[in-house]
Amino acid sequence: MSPLPDLSTFNAWLPIIFMGIMGLSMLAYVVLDGYDLGVGILLRRADADQKDLMIGSIGPFWDANETWLVLGVGILLVAFPMAHGAILTALYLPVALMLLGLILRGVAFDFRAKAHADHKETWNRTFYAGSLLAALSQGYMLGAYITGFERSWAATGFAMLIAPCVAAGYTLLGATWLVMKTEGDLQKRAAFWARRALWLTAVGVLLVSLATPFVSERIFAKWFSLPYVVLLAPIPLATAVLFVLTDRILRALPLPGDKLNWVPFAATVAIFVLAFFGLAYSLFPYLVIDKIDIWQAASAPESLKIILAGAAVVVPVIIGYTIFSYRVFGGKAQPLAYY
Repeated sequence: MSPLPDLSTFNAWLPIIFMGIMGLSMLAYVVLDGYDLGVGILLRRADADQKDLMIGSIGPFWDANETWLVLGVGILLVAFPMAHGAILTALYLPVALMLLGLILRGVAFDFRAKAHADHKETWNRTFYAGSLLAALSQGYMLGAYITGFERSWAATGFAMLIAPCVAAGYTLLGATWLVMKTEGDLQKRAAFWARRALWLTAVGVLLVSLATPFVSERIFAKWFSLPYVVLLAPIPLATAVLFVLTDRILRALPLPGDKLNWVPFAATVAIFVLAFFGLAYSLFPYLVIDKIDIWQAASAPESLKIILAGAAVVVPVIIGYTIFSYRVFGGKAQPLAYY
């Protein structure tokens, strides 16, 4: 186990601060871009008119949501360059595929609104393909990261198994987003789609939860030694309750007056937050499991102080305009139109 340094100085706390900012950025990206990736994955299941409404539901947000990915990866690069090199080297191919998927999404999003009617469906398929490719790539990266980038058939198989589970999790986020943002037939179909994605998402959470303690004796001890096994028990219990609650609400929708239509999305976000917290607790203080910790990977304290000054300005601005945009474009979605 990597010993903690003397935390009595501000310099020793700098890597922890940047790990917290990076963690916040990645969690925000997974939740916010996760639901619009999920809407893209669901696009092929909808009717033509419903597709325009689905795109309209994410139109004001999807591009800004990706800002969190840029921020998270940027912090990894400038604050933890050693870990950035190790992680990106190990994940070169899935990262390239993810970027390809995000590029396809961006191109398709704009072109579908301006293309002739006979070409529009091609761009819809491209948007779906880019969304699915990005989601599967991120799922594979998560699986590979948890196994410490081990190069074996078992580790590769685990990563390939986690890939569709993460795609299902994004689909669940996207479907519950549509339940909240739409009404009528599309809302009913979105509730059905969410129920189908719910339990594959649960399988993914279970697989990650079971695998993580067994890749490292250190992580196993953090979860299953006393008193931690008792103190941490509420996390898996609360996650299980949220899965059951989401299923029950989805089965009951739509309710009179559109009541509780926000609950499935909120519960899904809570599931992702709990899963992220559990994973962060397991990994800390390592950026590469049991190989590179945050103090080994960190840039010089003088550099981190300069970067922190910039982050103190940039991060609140990103949070501010994110909150502002969601307040301005709240309420039910309307079909996206260009004038």
